[in-house]
Amino acid sequence: MKVTQLTVFLENRSGRLAEVADLLGKAGINIRGFSTTEAAEYGIVRLIVTDPERARKLLHDAGFTTHFSQVICVRVPDEPGGLARVLDEVATAGASIDYLYSISFQNICFAVRDIDRTIELLEGKVTLLSDDEVRAL
Repeated sequence: MKVTQLTVFLENRSGRLAEVADLLGKAGINIRGFSTTEAAEYGIVRLIVTDPERARKLLHDAGFTTHFSQVICVRVPDEPGGLARVLDEVATAGASIDYLYSISFQNICFAVRDIDRTIELLEGKVTLLSDDEVRAL
């Protein structure tokens, strides 16, 4: 139930994020979700894409620094309090969320320190999505 996330490190200058999106788009790689953060001199883009291995090679060949990590993707009920219930389950499991972002209308990805333990504790309590399920959204 781990989902591969591709992280791209960018110089904080105009057009770099567009370069990433253009390279992936021209290669037929769909971005299913993303998150960006920035600091004074650099930015970090976290991506869920349809073909992470190919995307990483493409970006690496274009001079971008990349990194793979694993996240958990959970289906959030589309109703008031849906996100709160999922986050309550994560808290009850004792997991500390480092960050989270939405990848589609009802799905979110988040990183935790002990991914295997968190998956084990969440199974049967929330709808965990596999890597293949996320890519097929």
